[in-house]
Amino acid sequence: MTSSIRRHLLTDQAAELLRSRIDSGEWEIGAKLPGETTLAAELGVGRSTVREAVRMLAGLGMLESRQGAGVFLRRSSPRQDWDRVLRTEEILHVVEVRNTVEIEAARLAATRRDEADLQALRRALDARSAASGAGAAAFVDADIALHRAVVVAAHNPVLTELFETFVPRLRDAMLDLMDVWEMTASSQPDADAHRLLVEAIADGDAAKAARISAEHLERLRHP
Repeated sequence: MTSSIRRHLLTDQAAELLRSRIDSGEWEIGAKLPGETTLAAELGVGRSTVREAVRMLAGLGMLESRQGAGVFLRRSSPRQDWDRVLRTEEILHVVEVRNTVEIEAARLAATRRDEADLQALRRALDARSAASGAGAAAFVDADIALHRAVVVAAHNPVLTELFETFVPRLRDAMLDLMDVWEMTASSQPDADAHRLLVEAIADGDAAKAARISAEHLERLRHP
């Protein structure tokens, strides 16, 4: 998980460095950029990180990869706001880490939960619904509280510690998600999925709980 986060951070940094060099006028429109090996040495990263950074800028319409010919500069500015792109990338990185922790937590919770866990899950589900009119921050806090209750119900202290360590980053990303993708607390995003997740855990259906969790997290990628 740590290596995955580090890889994404390096890709973001490499893309920013390339963007700065483009902004400085180092390459004319239509010019061919140096090869992967040269860029990797200049940026201080691996060739795979250069490829990912080039792919990111190509997605913005700034670069173009031509099979057998190399990478060329198409435009000096992105097709969309750069800050929005970085924020979206950060959200997707956080979702990847959530996949690592929360799907397995849902699976384990369905087999290990006790009556106290079920009561905590139902209270958290009700609190999430009630927070829909209290603004984005209150709603995100209530949403995280529900997911924390799922993790706690898994009765794995290491998993719980991982989740708690991750919460500050998760909260920032979820607030960004609601802003970037113009979601509102009043719409109670994915309310049915959260209700079905609690029901699957209560029913002891581990496969269903894991599937619902996975589907919910996948929807966060493409709301």
